[in-house]
Amino acid sequence: MSFVQILEFNTKRAAEVESLMNEWRTQTEGKRHVQREVVAKHRDRPDHYVALVEFSSYEEAQRNSRLPETDRFNAHMVKLCEGPIKFSDYDVIRDKS
Repeated sequence: MSFVQILEFNTKRAAEVESLMNEWRTQTEGKRHVQREVVAKHRDRPDHYVALVEFSSYEEAQRNSRLPETDRFNAHMVKLCEGPIKFSDYDVIRDKS
């Protein structure tokens, strides 16, 4: 069963967040377990974002979380955000295009 993690965060440093995400993708090439990621900016709430990160399973998401590069990413991401990052975990029950 697919698994999706949703991150909600506020930042005034969106370009730095984007750069950090790109850096993480480069550093984890060939070993990350992310199938897809989507980042969206809220239309009515300036500086509010969500990131939807899809994995083939919860177990793959856990393996991804244990990568040292993911730890470094999270530590830096916290510094770029105003307030805490909210993490929500979901099992995908329907996926249609």
